[in-house]
Amino acid sequence: MKKQLASSLAIAFSTLAVWSCNQSDPAPKGDYVSGVFVMNEGNFSQNNGAISYFARENTTATADIFAIANGTALKGGVQDYAASEEQGIILVDNSAAGQDKVQFVERYTFKDEGSIGAPDIENPREVVIVGRKAYVSCWGTDVAKYSTGYIAVIDLTTKKVTKKINVADGPENLVYANGKLYVGTTQWGAGSKLAIINTTSDESTSPIATSGSANPVGIDANGKLWVNTGDKMLRINTETNATEATLAIATGGSKTPGNFTFSNDLKSIFFVLSWYDDAFKEHGATYKFSISDTQIAMVTPLIPRPFVGLAVDPSQGLLYAGVSPSYTQAGYAVRYRADGSVVDSIKVGIAPTGFFFQ
Repeated sequence: MKKQLASSLAIAFSTLAVWSCNQSDPAPKGDYVSGVFVMNEGNFSQNNGAISYFARENTTATADIFAIANGTALKGGVQDYAASEEQGIILVDNSAAGQDKVQFVERYTFKDEGSIGAPDIENPREVVIVGRKAYVSCWGTDVAKYSTGYIAVIDLTTKKVTKKINVADGPENLVYANGKLYVGTTQWGAGSKLAIINTTSDESTSPIATSGSANPVGIDANGKLWVNTGDKMLRINTETNATEATLAIATGGSKTPGNFTFSNDLKSIFFVLSWYDDAFKEHGATYKFSISDTQIAMVTPLIPRPFVGLAVDPSQGLLYAGVSPSYTQAGYAVRYRADGSVVDSIKVGIAPTGFFFQ
């Protein structure tokens, strides 16, 4: 009897131990829980954009994780990617009219979870997630003159566009802070202003006048908004909308600044200054300045080469730079330390213009 009781207790404790182990070690969520996602814009005429992925400790990438998960490609150029909770959102721009879309995926497996297409989404550019809403800047139908455009407000629960907020002149970059969505226009647009949307009411408020087409970069460590307007950088007080400082960028009249991104401590800004020669070959360099600087030093670049995309990993502080040899072959994600020294290079997809860190 005692042996039977001891045996029964042993089985019970063993079962409890197994159950406890199972409770503390749940099954993995998917193959893409933590790592770096690369937005490869692809060749626009071939609609072959893709999202690559690699773990931070790896030096090889999986080229097209959407195709692997779903057996079909995205069928367009990848403009942006963002994720929140269990959802991922891909902006897909197709060369054919009416074929653009917002593609939803399960965040950790990249399984297809539906999409929104035209006429709700036309030429999407960038996405920002605020709570259970996603804001997508869209150029609209007129991409030749950039005279149309809107912000599509998406309910992430229903996956439907609930509102289209009119922002003409090709709305582009988006920055969110404290209930306000700052909306820039394209470098070639006609709007010399920074639009502001109240994300509680989803209504436009009074814009901030700028000296040129506005490109919001982000919020710094002091809560100030930085905006690029061609050959100038503006530091704006988000409470008063007043421009507190203006820093000139020496462009020489022919060079174009772009791909601005903050350091992980939000105290420095990286950017690329580039130009093209008569053979349409790109030249340029990458620079860095502090938010406390009174002028942007342009004598010695941080990295003596241009890139098609820049981003900083907030967890490691490494600078990720996109290299695109051409629009017909795979590009590279090159990792740099904050001082400009190179770490390594990882082969990804065609035209790697953006990065998302998870």
